[in-house]
Amino acid sequence: MKSVWILLGLVVYLLHPGLGFAQTTDSTAINRAQADMDYIEEIEDSREPDKVLHAEPLYIDLIRDLGARKGEREWNVGLGLTDRLNYDSYQALVEYEWAPVDRLGLEVEVPFTFYTRNGKDHNGSLPSNRVESLKTAFQYSFFVSEKLKTTMAFGYINELEFTEFNQLRSSLLLRGNVYNPFFIIAKRWRDNYHTLIYTGPRFEQHFRTRDWHSAYEINSNFHYMITGTRNFIGIELNKHVARGQFDMVMRPQMRLGIANNLMVGIVAGIPVNRSNERLSSFIRLIYEPSH
Repeated sequence: MKSVWILLGLVVYLLHPGLGFAQTTDSTAINRAQADMDYIEEIEDSREPDKVLHAEPLYIDLIRDLGARKGEREWNVGLGLTDRLNYDSYQALVEYEWAPVDRLGLEVEVPFTFYTRNGKDHNGSLPSNRVESLKTAFQYSFFVSEKLKTTMAFGYINELEFTEFNQLRSSLLLRGNVYNPFFIIAKRWRDNYHTLIYTGPRFEQHFRTRDWHSAYEINSNFHYMITGTRNFIGIELNKHVARGQFDMVMRPQMRLGIANNLMVGIVAGIPVNRSNERLSSFIRLIYEPSH
């Protein structure tokens, strides 16, 4: 996948000694430490209340920053491609998130999915294109400690699922609902190393059949933030347990700042079990209006 090579190339660019990010001289180490201190102070201490700088995942992103401050807001546009063995799926999303009060983040998201044949099986059935759902969510950071460099939060995502385009005439507009409470704990180790766990159950209700399905998700994240910047490299491990089956997708990723209020995230997906899907790629454009 092209995104994998792009990601590897950017890692080499950021960490290559000749480009100034991996110098090991004493003066460079001092400058790097000062740059980290200045940047962390700018994020954490420029406004009240307290806030801890964390690197946050790019694929399953959070509902606003942890420890969000009133007035913060963000637009996201995402584009993805997944090889589903006999066909390819293209994902797109538009998302808006904001903080109406300190510590509380809200989000509205509309994801889309489109399908095309990939030439491997011309006889297999092709899923219908659709607007996936209307997702609304909240996230509240109930514990923020600059001393411990730790933040904890809980939240809830509600996802009203829409019927496929080709079944709208014979079916209800809504085919189901997903209930997804979650818990987050994030910690920064020293100045550059970040860990985060995002976990919770998913309950799916199908309106037509009245069936219920449940699953449990555990998403663990490890990131290294480049000195004095919001750029990072890392990996997101999306783990899913349903009906006694365990599945995991490894997502190496990178975030790059293009301007003060504009960033791009690049993600590659590598499934452990390839019976349902193969490699995937995802790009997220992140815009933060001034606040």
